[in-house]
Amino acid sequence: AEPAAVFAAIADYQTVRPKILSSHYRDYQVLEGGQGAGTVASWKLQATESRVRDIKASVDVAGHTVIEKDANSSLVTNWTVAPAGTGSSVNLKTSWTGAGGIKGFFEKTFAPLGLRKIQDEVLANLKKEVES
Repeated sequence: AEPAAVFAAIADYQTVRPKILSSHYRDYQVLEGGQGAGTVASWKLQATESRVRDIKASVDVAGHTVIEKDANSSLVTNWTVAPAGTGSSVNLKTSWTGAGGIKGFFEKTFAPLGLRKIQDEVLANLKKEVES
């Protein structure tokens, strides 16, 4: 889909976002705003059976990037849209400061793999949504 339409869909926390989230997300709600910068949304991310993160994301926009910063941790997710051929590409990047010690070692080793799987599903759902 056209980059502006994809960007608008990503920044739409009120209508589009609930449609594209995978089953790993629950209790999703918009607390403030709903469209782009200034939006605040919350959800629980069930990464594994025993690992649940409470996210309260404040949204900002910089150029072609939607930035979500979690108030409850160091988690930051960037959704960047770029033209690609006749459509768009979306780069989804999440970063955080993990735990230390042995727990941190396992988190740094396995969390990116699990998060990649979850985000691949969300991106596939976004693709279906903007192409329909």
